[in-house]
Amino acid sequence: MSQIETILSLIAQKHLGIETLETRRSDSLDFHDTAVWCIKDALEAAFKAGVELGASMPKATASEIAND
Repeated sequence: MSQIETILSLIAQKHLGIETLETRRSDSLDFHDTAVWCIKDALEAAFKAGVELGASMPKATASEIAND
């Protein structure tokens, strides 16, 4: 599991009460009734995690950007 997948799974568990983000091919396991304030909390946590992850990554040089 990648770092991003791990972070998303932890956010889903903590804020949404979702055990796993894996598809289990069962409506009762794959669809969830979630309060909007829980979704808002999860989105805020994901945004903050992205900011922290982005801040910790090395910045691209001008030549690296030009090669993309």
